[in-house]
Amino acid sequence: MSRNLEKTSKFLSYVLRHKPEAIGLILDSEGWAEISQLIRLANAHGTKLTLELLHEVIATSDKKRFALSSDGSRIRASQGHSLQVNLNLQPQIPPQILFHGTATRFEASIRKQGLVAGSRQYVHLSIDRSTALQVCKRYGKPLLPEVEALAMSRNGHEFFMSANGIWLTRTVPTVYLRFPDGR
Repeated sequence: MSRNLEKTSKFLSYVLRHKPEAIGLILDSEGWAEISQLIRLANAHGTKLTLELLHEVIATSDKKRFALSSDGSRIRASQGHSLQVNLNLQPQIPPQILFHGTATRFEASIRKQGLVAGSRQYVHLSIDRSTALQVCKRYGKPLLPEVEALAMSRNGHEFFMSANGIWLTRTVPTVYLRFPDGR
């Protein structure tokens, strides 16, 4: 992804997941924004955005961070919101094991309280180690705890899958975590 596409993707993540009010954008209860309004407001606030650039960011994003409405008039982030939005996700039965990408500096806290969503709506989990590793590289020395997701599900914890294939759950209690050191 070129530097301009990456910059635009980061801007979109910021306004569609965390701070739409930074440019005066209004999201509906499901996190959708009108594309015409997004483009107009982005440009008015100094971020050059065109429909073509928006479509290029969506098409080239390996993480599929954004989704378009069926009629192509609206956009939303697929997951990762710190805002309360209803993505209309239905509970699903997860695979036996999922992975969480984080940094070793958070290990003591995770071992004590489990995985918590923090400022986001959900804990994000990956189907494989390589995807989780890509996530945690941004945060420091990688830590990839395994989550016994199927056991959690069988014990009443709900799991959802985002539009871009990331597994989501509200929290992961410590009893369902396995760390690389085997403890």
